[in-house]
Amino acid sequence: MKDLNKLSIAEAISSLKKKDFKVSELITAHINAAIKYKKLNAFCLETHEHALEKAKLADKNYLNNQSRVLEGIPVGVKDLFCTKNFKTTACSKMLDNFFPSYESTVTSKLFANGAIMIGKTNMDEFAMGSSNTTSYYGPVVNPWKAKNDNKDLVPGGSSGGSAASVASFTSMAALGSDTGGSIRQPASFTGVVGIKPSYGRCSRWGMIAFASSLDQAGVFTRSVEDAAIVLESIMGYDEKDPTSANKEVQGLIKACGDSVQGMKIGEPYEMMNIEGTNDDIISMWQKAIDILKNAGAEIVNIDLPNVKHATATYYIIASAEASSNLARFDGVRYGHRTSEQKIDIEELFSLSRTEGFGAEVKRRIMIGTYVLSASQRDKYYKQALKVRRLIVNDFKNAYKTCQAILLPVTPGEAFAIGEKETNPVSMYLNDLYTIPASLAGLPCISVPTSLSKNLLPLSMQVIANNFAEDNVFKISSVIEKAVKNTNFIPGGY
Repeated sequence: MKDLNKLSIAEAISSLKKKDFKVSELITAHINAAIKYKKLNAFCLETHEHALEKAKLADKNYLNNQSRVLEGIPVGVKDLFCTKNFKTTACSKMLDNFFPSYESTVTSKLFANGAIMIGKTNMDEFAMGSSNTTSYYGPVVNPWKAKNDNKDLVPGGSSGGSAASVASFTSMAALGSDTGGSIRQPASFTGVVGIKPSYGRCSRWGMIAFASSLDQAGVFTRSVEDAAIVLESIMGYDEKDPTSANKEVQGLIKACGDSVQGMKIGEPYEMMNIEGTNDDIISMWQKAIDILKNAGAEIVNIDLPNVKHATATYYIIASAEASSNLARFDGVRYGHRTSEQKIDIEELFSLSRTEGFGAEVKRRIMIGTYVLSASQRDKYYKQALKVRRLIVNDFKNAYKTCQAILLPVTPGEAFAIGEKETNPVSMYLNDLYTIPASLAGLPCISVPTSLSKNLLPLSMQVIANNFAEDNVFKISSVIEKAVKNTNFIPGGY
């Protein structure tokens, strides 16, 4: 049998049921891998002793044939999901000593199904970033290296720690959150599968908010089938979350084996001409089209005329919501408080927030406060809401002629740490292919499809209509099967 930490979730569960090995051995294998790859900085909190204790219970459940859906599977949890009695910081100095007294709904479901947390994963501060370099605990390093180049690469953001942990075989799955591409982009940069379900599919209760109308929980795994197994276990209605959708959850695992024969898949061909899109991306895009055609799908041309405005629209709306959500961190009720003495209340607020927030968070708070100001609200924020509605309508019109849409995840491959730090706009454009689906609240997946000329992973994105996650898994599993390239082995380690 291959290394335990390199098994898929489906393989591990099957072997555990057959008593081929124990959960304690599986957990130990992942802990050893986490120690070996500690320099990746994928985890901001290690919970190894907790994991070994939980493994004992899981072994008893397997012994008594009482195993649950994810019994004994080691997972990483992005550090914005509140975990009871475990530090949850959103990787910010502002929350450096915050220990929640409650559990998020998503982690509650994950643990109730038997998964075992081996650590909280590093992330961009308050989920604001596309490179995982804004964390208070330092940048995460991508397990991959470019051909003939030893530079450390970004894993993508904001869920870069979760993506790196799965790619480096230190967890079998990891929770992430996606606001404008924060699951799909890091999944693409690290060569793993990343799924963002429809907005409302997974409860946001217990998630530290960035942009409330966009944030959605999702998962990273190393195969499409594994993603279906984990996502099924965390989806569902939650009365504690007013944005939670009371919709029936489809059989996602079954969808992974379904045919795409006769399906119509939309292709916005005009987007292939977007400036800045790498030639390797265009080649991969055409490869994915050919795969689906050969599998019996019909590719139809669609028009998404307003998506060219998506990036600007997103950063206005997301920054406005961030400004509102982060106003609660004032150094009085909880969060970082300045050590300065003999100051008035306004100075207390100002110094606490200045010291507690990093540069990118402060930048977005300032942008958001500006676009919400009385003199600018109509000019920026309200206009952005109108454009968002036009983008939503573009997708609605497209789905009248197709059942899913095929796009790349990113315009290029993973880049070196520090390469785009001085140009925030260049960094923001990394999300130009992922943001439109986020604005529309659509389910979408990043599935590894090709390697660049530098032997770095590239991924395609499948976007389905609202609450049609089954189509996402049906199509992505066909792509995965054709490329036979999902279990990427990290380079350079």
